[in-house]
Amino acid sequence: MKGVNPTILTWAREQSGFSLDDIATHFKKEPQFIRDWENGISSPSFPQLEKLANKYKRPTALFFFPEPPEEMLISQSFRTLPEQEESYIQPSLRHIIRKAKVMQMNLFELNNGINPAEKLLLHSINVRNKSIDDVAKELRLLIEIDLEKQRTYKKPEVAFKAWRNALEKFGIFVFKDAFKDDGFSGFCLYDEVFPVIYINNSLPPSRQVFTLFHELAHLLFGINGIEMRSDNQDYLNKLSETNKRIEVFCNAFSGKFLVPDAAFDRYLDKKVNDAVLERFAKQFAVSREVILRKFLDNQKIKTDFYNEKVKQWKDEYKRQSQDESSSGNSNYTKRVYLGDNYMELAFSQYYNNNISTQQLADYLDVKPWRIPTMESLIFEDGGRL
Repeated sequence: MKGVNPTILTWAREQSGFSLDDIATHFKKEPQFIRDWENGISSPSFPQLEKLANKYKRPTALFFFPEPPEEMLISQSFRTLPEQEESYIQPSLRHIIRKAKVMQMNLFELNNGINPAEKLLLHSINVRNKSIDDVAKELRLLIEIDLEKQRTYKKPEVAFKAWRNALEKFGIFVFKDAFKDDGFSGFCLYDEVFPVIYINNSLPPSRQVFTLFHELAHLLFGINGIEMRSDNQDYLNKLSETNKRIEVFCNAFSGKFLVPDAAFDRYLDKKVNDAVLERFAKQFAVSREVILRKFLDNQKIKTDFYNEKVKQWKDEYKRQSQDESSSGNSNYTKRVYLGDNYMELAFSQYYNNNISTQQLADYLDVKPWRIPTMESLIFEDGGRL
């Protein structure tokens, strides 16, 4: 097919994280068949091009561009990520990272370039030359959620929604998606006006809370960040000394903010078992892993025991999620991913005749025929519109 740019074919595959073998398998061909396309020896038919576009999550027209579009590499987006770990980022997560950058542009357009928050969190708290405890105290004072209020969050989903709303009130938008990649818990994209955090919705809600504040810490340092699911020492050892200090700070900050040392010290003499972990996790509205980590950091348990329990809980949640996956509602899932604040922002522009139905659908990343159902969702549970 004339006009297809073989350079774009190669660029799109590599940017999407696929190997030649992956695409050859997708087309049930030998790798040389795909290599010939990318070398300009042959060209895909239009149906084959559409199949490629669907696989790479790219518009078909892209393959006719004279040059690849400007797009940051993963290594450029996440400079703290060790080069060896970049290859572990699956195509599904690479696509979500591209979506996150689109969401930042959406926020800019919907708000005419001005963050709607009256006070911006990232302009209000400075982490430089401060202890983790001091930063945690400053944050609690700013968002006005003390430990007593935190303890009223009886379910992890309720806790996550409360924290999400608190951060979005101060200018940080939080989105969720199913990463389809257990290796990563979340990531953030720093921007002076519209910083965003993305959370892996495949994780238990209580774990999502920890990741939320881990990524917030990255933003406080003014950098993009990505959190690997396992915080093993091998990963930390691959980081530069500066990035290692930042990563250690982010992990410690999330734990200390959600479960302050002063409030937890009274429990350190308790025998660590499932009942104790469950009870304390509920008291602080966090995951059992956060509580277990507090015991580990205080040398009350061994690393092997910690790793064993974390793996056990991860496997249990995965089995539970598989059992419940067939009962999902795509519209409700979309609401959870986008968040009420973003949905209401988009619909308000629509109601004010600033955007068309098609534009609204694009901002919500749904087909236009789903708009009425999505609209009904924003009135549920005390929606503000």
